[in-house]
Amino acid sequence: MTTALVTGATSGVGNAFARRLAAEGCGLVLVARETGRLEDAARILRELHGVDIEVLAADLSDRDQLERVADRLRDEARPVDVLVNNAGFAVGKPFLAAPVCEEERMLDVMVRAVLVLTRAAAPGMVARGRGKVITVSSVAGFFPGGTYSAAKAWATSFTASLAGELAGTGVTATALCPGYVRTGFHRRAGLNTAHLPAWAWLDADRVVADCLADVRRGRTVSVPSLRYKAAVSFLRHIPLCFGKALSARRAAMLARDAAR
Repeated sequence: MTTALVTGATSGVGNAFARRLAAEGCGLVLVARETGRLEDAARILRELHGVDIEVLAADLSDRDQLERVADRLRDEARPVDVLVNNAGFAVGKPFLAAPVCEEERMLDVMVRAVLVLTRAAAPGMVARGRGKVITVSSVAGFFPGGTYSAAKAWATSFTASLAGELAGTGVTATALCPGYVRTGFHRRAGLNTAHLPAWAWLDADRVVADCLADVRRGRTVSVPSLRYKAAVSFLRHIPLCFGKALSARRAAMLARDAAR
């Protein structure tokens, strides 16, 4: 049986990955911070699909807890065939207004944890001649939008580099770069999305289905939906001065929302 390890597996896109992979017959290792929510998610998926599911409670910003997850990925007696680096969050404040400890924690989860877990998983995958590394990035990584965008730009660039290094090994690396997805992500970050039109939003299950189709095609970057493919094409070619203007507008909106 194929086994997938999914971080941030109890909500949003991570939970959509867990549900989709379980429906396809994958065993799962579910990783998130809250044991109760992990157990609830595991119970539901076992009842629905009858697959083997482990739960591993860990805060990926804590280096000791992160290392426990890395050890699970290195366990050759229980190989992991698919790694989904999904855990993440946004600070929701302009850089100069956010406590640096919050920014550091975000980078620990979305950059350092991705690096450590991928490094733990990939050698075993290469030795077995098969495996998939999926890292949830974002369209936000294609324009200057604070440290969240910077972290996602790193994730996409890292994945593209890794995909080249893995060429010919039987192991693939894919960065999933969605736009706005209907989850609790923005609410938890305190971000105001009332100004966004309905067409801007994507469904988490469809995002995951599109991503897994791209993984099977061997694509390094997966951008779900034609509208966001067009957005990425545009953002890759905008002048630097326009990017600066977009960043200034975003910072002003965050400051206004924080003042409410």
